[in-house]
Amino acid sequence: MDVLKIRPYRRHLLLCTGPRCTQGESAALWASLGERFRAAGIDEDDRLRVKRTQCSCFAVCRGGPIVCVQPDGIWYHSVTSEVMDRIVREHLKEGRVVEEYVFHRGPLVAVQA
Repeated sequence: MDVLKIRPYRRHLLLCTGPRCTQGESAALWASLGERFRAAGIDEDDRLRVKRTQCSCFAVCRGGPIVCVQPDGIWYHSVTSEVMDRIVREHLKEGRVVEEYVFHRGPLVAVQA
């Protein structure tokens, strides 16, 4: 078996693509993420690289689409195309949280085995 590898990344963006809260808007956001990252220069620079994962449900349906950025612990609500552009540019590229769309802060906590 070949050794599995993942390129280094700085942040992990999780996007809810569940059917309840988004009515298809999150699917369009998901489909556009690769191009948004390329346009911002995020995919070419390992210091900025972001792994992206679609999730079926965060159980916060009313405020969707929902985006979570880890390890920063930032949760965004009501993510439209314009808001996603701001998240990509301001948060992922420039390191500034888009405060007016944050509904929760919960940084990752190390778990002792």
